[in-house]
Amino acid sequence: MKNIYLLVCFLFSCTLLQAQDYFPENASVKTDNHSYHAFINAHIHTAPDAVIENATLLVQNGKIVALGKNINLPSNTRIHDLAQLHVYPSFIDLHSNFGIKKAVSASARGRSAQYEPSREGYYWNDHILSEYNSLTDYSYNMGKAASLRKQGFGVVNAHQPNGIHRGTGIVVALNDLKSDNFRLLSKKAAEHFSFKKSQTSRQSYPSSVMGSMALIRQLYHDAAWYSQGTAKNIDLSLEAVLENKALPKIFEAESHLDVIRAAKVSKDINLNFVIKASGFEYERMRDLKEYNNTLILPLNFPNPYDVSDMYLAKKITLNQMRRWSQAPANPAKLEASGVDFALTASGLSKPDTFLKNLRKAVAYGLSKTKALAALTTVPARILGMENQIGILQKGAYANFIVTSGDLFETDTKIYENWVQGQPHLINNRHIVNIDGEYTLPVLDHTYKLIVKNSNSKLNLSAKRDTLAIKTKSTYKDQWLQITLTDDKNEIIQLSAKIEKEGTLRGDGIDYQGNAFQWVASKKEKDKITEKKSKKKPSKPVLAKMTYPNNGFGFEVQPKQEKVLFQNATVWTNEKEGILNETDVLVVNGAIAAIGKNIDPEGARIIDAKGKHLTSGIIDEHSHLAASSINEGGQNSSAEVTIEDVIDPTDIDIYRNLSGGVTTIQILHGSANPIGGRSAIIKLKWGNSIKEMLYPDADPFIKFALGENVKQSNWSSYSRFPQTRMGVEQVFEDYFQRAKEYGNRWEQYNALAKKVKNKRPKPRYDIEMEVLWGILKGERFISCHSYVQSEINMLMKVADRYGVKINTFTHILEGYKVADKMAEHGVGGSTFSDWWAYKYEVKDAIPYNGPIMHKAGVTVAYNSDDGEMSRRLNQEAAKAVKYGGVSEEEAWKFVTLNPAKLLHLDDKIGSIKVGKVADLVLWNEHPLSIYAVAEKTMIDGAIYYDANQVPEQLKSMAAEKQELINQMMNENKAGAMTQAPKSAVKREFHCETLD
Repeated sequence: MKNIYLLVCFLFSCTLLQAQDYFPENASVKTDNHSYHAFINAHIHTAPDAVIENATLLVQNGKIVALGKNINLPSNTRIHDLAQLHVYPSFIDLHSNFGIKKAVSASARGRSAQYEPSREGYYWNDHILSEYNSLTDYSYNMGKAASLRKQGFGVVNAHQPNGIHRGTGIVVALNDLKSDNFRLLSKKAAEHFSFKKSQTSRQSYPSSVMGSMALIRQLYHDAAWYSQGTAKNIDLSLEAVLENKALPKIFEAESHLDVIRAAKVSKDINLNFVIKASGFEYERMRDLKEYNNTLILPLNFPNPYDVSDMYLAKKITLNQMRRWSQAPANPAKLEASGVDFALTASGLSKPDTFLKNLRKAVAYGLSKTKALAALTTVPARILGMENQIGILQKGAYANFIVTSGDLFETDTKIYENWVQGQPHLINNRHIVNIDGEYTLPVLDHTYKLIVKNSNSKLNLSAKRDTLAIKTKSTYKDQWLQITLTDDKNEIIQLSAKIEKEGTLRGDGIDYQGNAFQWVASKKEKDKITEKKSKKKPSKPVLAKMTYPNNGFGFEVQPKQEKVLFQNATVWTNEKEGILNETDVLVVNGAIAAIGKNIDPEGARIIDAKGKHLTSGIIDEHSHLAASSINEGGQNSSAEVTIEDVIDPTDIDIYRNLSGGVTTIQILHGSANPIGGRSAIIKLKWGNSIKEMLYPDADPFIKFALGENVKQSNWSSYSRFPQTRMGVEQVFEDYFQRAKEYGNRWEQYNALAKKVKNKRPKPRYDIEMEVLWGILKGERFISCHSYVQSEINMLMKVADRYGVKINTFTHILEGYKVADKMAEHGVGGSTFSDWWAYKYEVKDAIPYNGPIMHKAGVTVAYNSDDGEMSRRLNQEAAKAVKYGGVSEEEAWKFVTLNPAKLLHLDDKIGSIKVGKVADLVLWNEHPLSIYAVAEKTMIDGAIYYDANQVPEQLKSMAAEKQELINQMMNENKAGAMTQAPKSAVKREFHCETLD
């Protein structure tokens, strides 16, 4: 009766809503079925690296009670003979939204942005939903459970993908035949995070990835402060953060760069995030190695592109093509590098492709042991449930799949998926695959039978000679029934019980009612074809890998060399001026000697006769090499830093190297009066983010004045300030707050030194810490500026607080206040000849730079533009044309002077013994419009060589054609394809909103 009851539930897709065991029940006799199930003669994979041959698995009440050989079976045991079959633990998906209702998006109300939170009693930011539990919106989904079980999954960790802190998830067993009382393994399993804002709130902050990163850091500083018990109000979000402190933390990252960012935040706040990755982590292995986070890898490998239209195919970048070729090797490459990971079905457009892609990953080098661990023991360990799920051992849940053979072989089928001891049929293992072509002699005729799809919905056709015969057929419970109706409506009925592959044999009745026996033989060629199909696929040929992963990347990173530039015209930017026919020796990344006839001593010799050698160009104001520029969600964003969002794969890095640029300052945009912190990087193309950051550089921050910050160029009319007067008040307010904040900490630290007290610490505020650093002279301001009145205003505000503005950038009315700038000691980083691109630039003149220079201001020319940045040598020449600045002084506008503004002139900006070897070799005068940078050296390593470009372009073209050919072959073989995508690079400027 029990089995009939379970079958009825299964057929009618019902969920058992059973009463609690302790509820009283008005029934005559109450009994439970505690029968045992024994699975015998199986190859049982008890763990990823352990298998017991011809073993027995004994199950009762959803748990494993015994496992091994020679097990004594109780009398009430149902035997399942699994001879020649394999048993594996069911899979676990750590990153799922199974059964969780989708969050309802907040309606867009009004034209103004929302800056304040919409909830009371919770954290100040609506996108922190730490108090939320996914159980609130959970409902078991039988259809989705069935699709996951078909791919081998038995347990999922489910959460609502909504918010930056998404609250907690639940662990659900995919068991259709029990109630949620039984299948909910954990009602609060892990905390979930992302960089994406909540759909349920319109609160503006954060508006960028760097803002999300800062918010997560601040959340945990606030939680530490709140735990001291000194807060005046109850905060339910912080209460939840503290309550759930011991839970695993799972972070969803959407790109391979976001994976690095999540790992960075994880390290900063000392939380061991398990990071849901993108699938392209092999491209940033150098960055990954700096951290030790476990990853969750999707298997959503890209489909080949439809390259039938060669015009459209040309739009596909080499990186896109390579990713198609390389992505299936991502798990294998991470395994080889020692990075721990789990696997997930998350991100697949079609869940039924998971097993196919899993086997593809194994074909591309992922070991079977690691593949199984990534689906069983690793996710179980992360959830702290390693003795309950993901393993077959006494006391664990009876979650296992029964397969026809090695799980990772292409033709292996999953027959059953048992979850908590409950059977779920995937493929009927008692049905023999009878696909093929058969010869059937019946009476005086011979028929040809073609059988297809016998494992699911049978397709059978018949011919007698060339005559098609009408057929009706069924194949169920090992019984094959066939009815043949010929052109004379004469009917033959055939039946057979199928015991094994190869031959169909049974009884029949002819059209005269006579009984007979029949045999249909399978054609031998089909058996040969089947054997061939079981061969392992050939090892894939992967596209070439470079760093970055495009045609201009390096297979091997440039190394420091001992180099001698001979007979160059050397622009020293020092008192020696320009030296003709001079040698420069580079050793260990530094300039070792300058002079004539220097002994090469084994150095690589570069003939520079007739060429010009200069220090590398420095761009004081750039927005390239970052994937986020503005955090405009508040009028101050001092808590964010561009260092969090560096994109080392930005092709503009390479382009700038071709223009002789070696160092840039990546500035925050101008969305708010107080912007974020900057990043100073060397353009070490292909290196890790950490290797690109300029070591021990002084810290800077972006301020801004004018139209942008009072929102003339934005559609918001609610954020303060709305006027230039309000801009001044923002600086006053924040400097005063920072001063008071600093005083509190100084008082606390002074008392802490005198007395070993346990007084609560003040609240640590990242934003105030940064501004306090300005007041202490430890951080320096680069301010976006145009109009003289505001330039004056900020210098006066700074004077009141004992602060010196370091640089006015843009500063297009600097010529009007050059004397005041010189008196204050502020530098000017300006454009050569930009004007009239908005109202507040109407008074700009091309003589601005030279006028400030003659007034004693340190002047630099910057780009603020991804295109102009690689032509800064020509921008410098305009100082000669407009204002009569000497060539040597004009050249300093893009080399030594920006180095001074960045406080790096003791290291770079000129050619001097002992300075860093950031050098550029030009084919002719560097201020000429015909000048070409032939070689660009950083730290004594050559990162750009113009002589190599033709060969690079030729190699790229050949590689693209080879990959197109491979995709065409995939297209012809019937593979699912994707349309070509034009990868348009996004250009960032001061006003760009993320």
